[in-house]
Amino acid sequence: MNALDLRSDTVTQPTPEMRSAMMAAPLGDDVLGDESAVHELERKIAQMLGKEAGLFVPSGTMANQLAIRGHCEAGDEIIAHGESHIIHYETGAPAALSGCMIRPLDGPRGIFNAAAVHAAIRNRDIHSPKSRLVVAENTHNRGGGSVWTLEQFRSVSAAAREHELSVHVDGARLFNACVVAGYSPRAFLESADTASVCFSKGLGAPVGSALVGSSAFIDRARRFRKMFGGGMRQSGFLAAAAIYALDHHVDRLKEDHARAKTLAVQIAKIDGLTVDPPVDQIESNMVFFSLHEKFGDARDFCAKLHSAGVQMIPMGARRVRAVMHLDVPNDVIERAVNALTTVAKMSA
Repeated sequence: MNALDLRSDTVTQPTPEMRSAMMAAPLGDDVLGDESAVHELERKIAQMLGKEAGLFVPSGTMANQLAIRGHCEAGDEIIAHGESHIIHYETGAPAALSGCMIRPLDGPRGIFNAAAVHAAIRNRDIHSPKSRLVVAENTHNRGGGSVWTLEQFRSVSAAAREHELSVHVDGARLFNACVVAGYSPRAFLESADTASVCFSKGLGAPVGSALVGSSAFIDRARRFRKMFGGGMRQSGFLAAAAIYALDHHVDRLKEDHARAKTLAVQIAKIDGLTVDPPVDQIESNMVFFSLHEKFGDARDFCAKLHSAGVQMIPMGARRVRAVMHLDVPNDVIERAVNALTTVAKMSA
């Protein structure tokens, strides 16, 4: 039996129906402007998110970095939570690609407030970088898949506007957030200038993300996409998969959320494993738990877990993450709990 892979929702394989849609896609050259499936996807995602235009890109990291490059100049400062994806998982790209620094904020589970934004604004003098952009991540990965409320985000966005800052949403898992909170993507992004969304995570497409914003901003970002090496040929295959995912895989995200909650309840019963955030705060498709020191570090624990038939990922010295997704089997909870229990007993 193959190992149960709960490392991320990026590990999914295209469904047979998605593969059929991909094979039927018309192909062209997106750099030359004649990739009709890509154009369809860009129009579709822009409409869904309430923006004028969209841009199809290979990855969420590229979408975020195009937003930063489009909004900022070298020497500017970005305001974001200290646990943000753009800080931990994008290889220093804001500095390397856009010459920007980041002012990290605190806040529970990756969510900060308007007061923190006001306090982070730099004085407008020659000694300081210029505060230029606020980035909010929804759902917030390192916050445990936490979800912003409309009120929280609108308050933060209003604070940014007071200081003439732009607002970008890292919405890699925005559709997860919308399913949890019950708002539409358009409603959430109404007070944002730009947003990124991933098709290759919970939605189950093999490759791709999108950046949305005004037509003028996306025209600017399209040039930077070419500069960053993101121009694609015959990418209609990938666009067709993303279109299929938007049409068929959004509503089912609630199944991943329910399974994550069930898994968290069971993990909390295992001696030496502490669900963090706790069970009552599990909102989307992620479960994080910390290890008692008797189990050693998270990397070793995950290696033993893999030997027991389940893959999870270390997210710190003693923190582990499990993610529910489209490809988990019906017996996912039983298999995961059995493996965790076995490894916990071996390591105690």
